[in-house]
Amino acid sequence: MAVPEWIANAPEVRHVHHRPARPGLTAEVPAWVSPGARAALAEQGITALWQHQRVAASAAFEGRHVAISTSTASGKSLAYLLPIYAATAEGTIGHDVAVHRWAPATRAHTALYLAPTKALAHDQARRAREFGGQSWRLTTLDGDSEAEERRFARDFATFVLTNPDMLHRSVLPGHDRWQGFLRSLRYVVIDEAHRYRGVFGAHVASVLRRLRRLCRHYGADPVFISASGTIAEPARHLERLAGVYDALAVDRDSCTRPALDFVVWQAAADPHREAAAMLTRLVDNGYQALAFTTSRIQAELVADQARRHCIDPDGIASYRAGYLANDRRELEAALSTGRLRGVACTNALELGVDITGMDAVLSIGFPGSLAALWQQAGRAGRDGRDAFAMLIARPDPLDTWLCDHPEALFESPIEATVLHPQQPAVLSAHLAAAAQELALTSGDEQFFGPTMLPILERLADRGVLRRRGDAWYWTSQQRAVDSIDLRSIAGTGVEIVQSATGRVIGQVDATAADRTVHEGAVYLHQGEQWLVEQYDLTAGVALCRQQRAEWFTQAQGTTDVRIIGTDRQRTLGDATLFAGTIELTSQITGYLRRDSVTGAVWDSTPLDLPRRTFRTRALWWTLPSPDSKHAHGLDERDLAGGLHAAEHAAIGLLPGFAPCDRGDIGGLSTVHHTDTGAPTVFVHDGLPGGSGFADEGYRVAERWLAATLQLLEACGCDKGCPRCVVSPACGSGNHPLDRVAAIAVLRPMVAGSAGAPHGTPVTLPA
Repeated sequence: MAVPEWIANAPEVRHVHHRPARPGLTAEVPAWVSPGARAALAEQGITALWQHQRVAASAAFEGRHVAISTSTASGKSLAYLLPIYAATAEGTIGHDVAVHRWAPATRAHTALYLAPTKALAHDQARRAREFGGQSWRLTTLDGDSEAEERRFARDFATFVLTNPDMLHRSVLPGHDRWQGFLRSLRYVVIDEAHRYRGVFGAHVASVLRRLRRLCRHYGADPVFISASGTIAEPARHLERLAGVYDALAVDRDSCTRPALDFVVWQAAADPHREAAAMLTRLVDNGYQALAFTTSRIQAELVADQARRHCIDPDGIASYRAGYLANDRRELEAALSTGRLRGVACTNALELGVDITGMDAVLSIGFPGSLAALWQQAGRAGRDGRDAFAMLIARPDPLDTWLCDHPEALFESPIEATVLHPQQPAVLSAHLAAAAQELALTSGDEQFFGPTMLPILERLADRGVLRRRGDAWYWTSQQRAVDSIDLRSIAGTGVEIVQSATGRVIGQVDATAADRTVHEGAVYLHQGEQWLVEQYDLTAGVALCRQQRAEWFTQAQGTTDVRIIGTDRQRTLGDATLFAGTIELTSQITGYLRRDSVTGAVWDSTPLDLPRRTFRTRALWWTLPSPDSKHAHGLDERDLAGGLHAAEHAAIGLLPGFAPCDRGDIGGLSTVHHTDTGAPTVFVHDGLPGGSGFADEGYRVAERWLAATLQLLEACGCDKGCPRCVVSPACGSGNHPLDRVAAIAVLRPMVAGSAGAPHGTPVTLPA
């Protein structure tokens, strides 16, 4: 669809990018595809494949690991379904596999599909059934599966569609009952592979190594196929994720693509309120639209505001992680049938049902990577018609900089995914789980890497494992996997429970619980507001009651940093840049109540929550120590405000250079740090052991800090504003902040570095 006139002519439009339509390149269906499969394709109107589909399907059929990285709706599913159907439904395989006489005769070949969400696994199962028919023994497996469904998956299914959590918590610990399936495992599909980054990616990398180890134990060596949105180096990402080698990258998208008009919109006021108003108007005018937010709370608020002003409020809903299964499926069905016309959502829906064909897609805030942004935009476009998408910039440093430098969105290459498979805290937990599944030996380094043996020794010293000869054994009666949450390093999540009835209404990650479900917090769920009455850290439960509130809550806290070790350093102008390990101590000390409409602070309430201490990765830079006056002409007060402002701006821009979520990183600045003896700014990974983002920031520091300086120089505010340095997550209430002083701090660093010169536009790195 063309951009509506009332949007195109608005003063908030900063840039409109037109991506022209592209014709497709087709190829014949491979000869190894059976007549039955060809007939199934014909029933769906498919008589030829896109070229990238044929290349990927044939390579997998021949036994090659394949990384497919093409655009939304480019037919990635069919590329892996063809070889999987040939193997698991027809018994045809195009490469040598180990054959065991003792393998169950019921299943010569099996395949496993992994999705980051339950919804996506169910959606892919529906697509597979449409292709292969009811005779194909496939099923989904997740926490909602009944006992009979689980038995069928384990004992009879040839194609099981599940998620990493289920593989981790159920299949691998119970591998003796799954040995028939694992012994015959020929293909493993990792869908939406670009989502596996940071801590979640490190967890899944360990789960996949545990899987490969058990498959090898039973005599199988499956082919791995990853499918993702467009990312840089997809083959390398698959190799790091699964621990395999010589993967083939299929990243030349050959499908037909409609034209796309992409609008960059700089909100004049609150971007979420503007998005809600825009969603309302689109729905009222007959469009079906998605509004992607970057947080669960904002998804709820946008939907609530849109419903208040929409002609048909029942046609608008919210969708995010943490919903219970029945709620999710009802929303998915309503969206698929068109009963829902507008949805405010997080990326939980981006990866859910097949939502290609929306009339419009609104992305409220840059989602952390170009890959994610284009993944969201790819949901727009119906029946070959031109598509319309929009980035509604938030008043934060990264979004503001992107408004001023749209070439970074539309001319930069897609980023590589940051993944740290050897993340020590994550790997340590999964080695304990692997030892419980099957005693570990030195030969398992082929799966877990060179850091395995030192970690095993530490686990043995702590009594977690016991060593006998060349093997390490699990010592506890408890299940090792029960203490591992794949999306955290802090263990399992915290349940949100209605105090009056005991009903579980949702769940929050343990690492975020202190900040989001402390006593007095307002928790949003499906447009409803819940007031947390009690937060039980020991039980992992937050008790709450439903209450309509005209305010929202914002946690405040303190952070202290101690340097443990430095492993890299270099000079940046008058500063010295370091990378290394730190010990981070943080504490939520209170919260603010803020007006839901204006954001004004109502009051402040102290909290008595424990201090959290852990080690993580960080980068930091030090400036020359001040005497009576700093070398840049700043007194100590101005220097404090400048360092703090530079920290905020740099953290705000880092997701554009090291693809991450803003919540994955944190920072600290001080005029005098005990360990450095100098003015110091820290930027650190937010989870124990590190996620790889700080190290990536160290690698791209010249470009990243040059962009930070550009942002500060371009902003016309006085001391600082949300567009440049004010952060809603600041534990010290954004005090002190000084934009002008931050420029004085950064300018000598950038001018004297090897990065982009002062005033030169900077593009996002590959």
